[in-house]
Parts: sequence; structure tokens; C-alpha cells
Amino acid sequence: MLNNKTILITGGTGSFGNAFTKYVLEHYNPKKIIVYSRDEYKQFVMKNNYREYEKKLRFFIGDVRDRERLCRAFDGVDYVIHAAALKQVPACEYNPIEAIKTNINGAINVIEAALDCNVKKVVALSADKAANPVNLYGGTKLVSDKLFVSANSYAGPKDISFSVVRYGNVTGKHLFPKFLPSKLRIWRRPYYRDVKCPRLAFGREKSFMRLW
Repeated sequence: MLNNKTILITGGTGSFGNAFTKYVLEHYNPKKIIVYSRDEYKQFVMKNNYREYEKKLRFFIGDVRDRERLCRAFDGVDYVIHAAALKQVPACEYNPIEAIKTNINGAINVIEAALDCNVKKVVALSADKAANPVNLYGGTKLVSDKLFVSANSYAGPKDISFSVVRYGNVTGKHLFPKFLPSKLRIWRRPYYRDVKCPRLAFGREKSFMRLW
């Protein structure tokens, strides 16, 4: 499915983007992978880590808040993985307007750019916190999810599909080791042992398989 395709990842220098890029390059033969993100240093590090694949990698400095830049980056792209977001719960609570600009307005920009540039498929990454949200981060991701699902109604005759994948506990993320001990202490409490309330975790490679 990904062979000879051009794939763009927003927020591509994050833990997901790094691992997904490595997985695709090792298991498929994509035409090109475009890493779209704001952090030039992380792009520099990522570029050095994947020197052997430099002919298949492109790096775009840009923000999902910038619709014009997205349109430029989406030109000729087949698939878009939208991973860019403000994800830290305390940071979103303290900077609510910034969270809305990135997680909601950014989602709108990705949708409109994808429609205008004839992208074939858009997969937006979401989180378990978007289900019955109790904090701003979860609320913004819920709105984002609904926007992407509703975008299919705006596609008209265009050959494009929008979908959302909600993740929970993915091992291997850069923050997971820090929080794992506290998570384990919570999961061991008796009221979490009911079979109706499982706590599941899976690796990054299995998470990629759920994208398509």
C-alpha cells in the first residue's frame, strides 16, 4: 500500500514520526517521506539518523497553524499522517488558546489543505483522552476527531478519505518510561482489576498496523 507513495507526517520529528518513518523505510519502498514540523534541531538530528535514506526523505519547516505552508507541503502527496498536536495536559490547561490554535485550528488547516491538494488519504492521530474528555487536551482532540470524520462529507466527488485512530498506552514513546512506574501502581489497585476495565498497552509497530 505504501510502495511508491509520497507520505507526509505532520509533527514528524516526534516519537511517533521517528518510529513510523523508520518502520516504513525498512518495510516498504515509498517514493518519498516528508517530515513536516516546527523544530529545526529535531529535523537536523532526524536527518542525520537516516542518512542512508536521504534520497527518500524531505524535511519541511512549518506549523499546522499555517495553511499556506501546508498547501505547499501537501503538493503531490498521496497520504498524510497528522500527528502534530500540543499533547501535554498541564501545558494545554495553562495555555488553552495555544492548544486550540494547534489542535483545532491546525486540524481545520490540514483538512482544507488536503482537499485543495488532492491528497488521497488522511489519517489523524488521536488519544484515549478524547473519549468523554475531562481536560482541555481531551476536549481539543475530541473536536479535532469530529472535524476529520465530518470532512468526508465535504469531499464530494474527490477521491479522498479522512479517518481517525485513537491511541492509548503506546510503549516506546519518549515520555512512557517516566510515567510507567506510577501507571503500574495505579493499574494494580483492586478497582482496576475488573475485566470490564482492562488497561492495555502495545508497542509502536503494532500501532502502525492500525493506521491502514
